[in-house]
Amino acid sequence: MTMTDRIALDPFGADITAESARLRAQGPLVPVELPGGIPAWAPTRYDTLKELILDPQVSKDPRLHWKLWPEIGEHPSWGWILGWVGVVNMLSTYGGDHARLRKLVAPSFTHRRTESMRARVEAITAELLDALEAAGAGGQVVDVRAGLAHPLPMQVICELFGVPEELREDTGRMVAAIMDTSDPSPEHAASVQQQIGTVLPALIAHRSVHPGDDLTTELIRVRDADGDRLSDEELLYTLLLVIGAGFETTVNLIGNAVVALLRHPKQLAAVRAGEIGWDAVVDETLRVQPSIASLPLRFAVCDLKVGDVTIPAGDAIITTYAASGLDPAHYGPDADVFDAARGADDHLAFGIGVHRCIGAPLARVEALTALPALFERFPELQLALPEDELRQVPSFIAFGWQEVPVRLQG
Repeated sequence: MTMTDRIALDPFGADITAESARLRAQGPLVPVELPGGIPAWAPTRYDTLKELILDPQVSKDPRLHWKLWPEIGEHPSWGWILGWVGVVNMLSTYGGDHARLRKLVAPSFTHRRTESMRARVEAITAELLDALEAAGAGGQVVDVRAGLAHPLPMQVICELFGVPEELREDTGRMVAAIMDTSDPSPEHAASVQQQIGTVLPALIAHRSVHPGDDLTTELIRVRDADGDRLSDEELLYTLLLVIGAGFETTVNLIGNAVVALLRHPKQLAAVRAGEIGWDAVVDETLRVQPSIASLPLRFAVCDLKVGDVTIPAGDAIITTYAASGLDPAHYGPDADVFDAARGADDHLAFGIGVHRCIGAPLARVEALTALPALFERFPELQLALPEDELRQVPSFIAFGWQEVPVRLQG
């Protein structure tokens, strides 16, 4: 298969599991087309993805290493990708620039600081469960995503970054718009850029006037003290990355785990009996249905030989976490089956190497607080829709449910 035979990825991500299997059948590295017609390579197997992520000759900086970057303006339907690669932060830098930006943010996500937030996470969880219980009284259907999975990480990350109450709803809408890959129109791309250019400057302006004990204030101080360490542009797009990734991925993690357990009542019973740990539930959820299915984009710095395939220098690569977690060559013939008892904790859902997600410990604290609390409070919890009626969020990037409707009592 050549790049002229590209397989178009579903921009709605309607069945990412099945799509991953179809791509894998074509080989370990497949030429694909992203929404709007952007060409890229998709690794379909665990070992292939891991090799590419760890290869120092694979870059995340389009300005330096994507051969199509100079002509992106000639393709109006490619504008949506600018929210991912047309920014300057840890997600889109390489080498020394990446190390510099990561070093500025990493102290806010240390194990000690994350643990210090545990009590706050527990308090927010309890408040949200109280509200869910009230809303679900009398057998009313409630949405666990809207009532717990979304507001918990959203509130935690907004408190960590000092996002004022009046900006939180707009922040959530901005991140959802970036994740939505179902509309490659120039109008959608322009709307996303307009939201980024409105919400984040408002946050920076607010914290410049009202500094606090939060990461936004810390980054503003770094910028003001030394623009060489952090420019205005890097400040804005670093906030975009860490705020967006800091809550949207955990939303999907919690929602996906709830659905998986409700679909597998025997495993849920084993978890409740202490035979399977909650850590194992989280890891199996991240393996089978990682919060990020495929992340754009990385770039070949030079010609890369991967098995029998050569990725030409300057070509784009997507990091296919969903496909890697479902690889039968690595996880066995039942790789597509959710089985928390399998104890597979080597998934790549948080990345690996220098770009490993710095917010992973916080995501775990939130999930490992919310999930046990939810199932302990509502032991008769059940899905309120047939499994096949749940709707995936409209994205080939995000992997999660639009709603998780449940009844709290049987």
